Amino acid sequence: MEDNSPYCITYKFQFENKKIKQFDILLDPDNITLIPKGTELRPDWAKLEFHQCACCPITKEAVPYCPVAVNIAELVDEFKNEISSDNCVVQCVTPERTYLRETAIQEGLFSIFGIIMATSSCPVMAFFKPMARFHLPFSTIQETIFRSTSIYLLRQYFEYKKGQKPDLELKKLDEQYEKVQQVNRGILDRTGSIAKKDADKNAIVILNALAQMLTFEISGGLNSIEYLFDA
Repeated sequence: MEDNSPYCITYKFQFENKKIKQFDILLDPDNITLIPKGTELRPDWAKLEFHQCACCPITKEAVPYCPVAVNIAELVDEFKNEISSDNCVVQCVTPERTYLRETAIQEGLFSIFGIIMATSSCPVMAFFKPMARFHLPFSTIQETIFRSTSIYLLRQYFEYKKGQKPDLELKKLDEQYEKVQQVNRGILDRTGSIAKKDADKNAIVILNALAQMLTFEISGGLNSIEYLFDA
């Protein structure tokens, strides 16, 4: 019997003062979309027209609030007084396994920001729903390159099965990451005047740096991981 219960990912931050902050992310198992809690914050900076991303295809008449901004508003509020480099223990629990890492606050935040942005019904970020379903917290640059390109090529296989021409040159993936950079810049502009410290902002900066590195890697023919396939 198929289990239709929400796919739950829980992030727990334990700080050096023993304080704990927990965030439960519930995803619809059929479409990998974030399930609203019904208590989401809707601050003015989350309104769609406030620093709307350059690549955003939606209108404020159809969607008054930015889907990503609404879903990260709680995180931004919770971490607005935190310093990015402060240490904490971050636990990520998925239905399959548990991950634990002692790290800087910004690294834990960039992992949770990434999955929320991918599943928030943003037309640009929805491209990354398959990666969100197989979420890997605290991923390195090389892991991210490997996962994103592998999943993209799997997507091209399914396009081929539908009779479409597969994009083996990764041109559309490169274009997608350029749009991701625009989304990241938009989120930074939104939250820039809200966060009193730098944890939130630096988490987005890390996400943007990853997008830039992936664009660079794709244009360079993925040379940094090509050696893995020489054997």
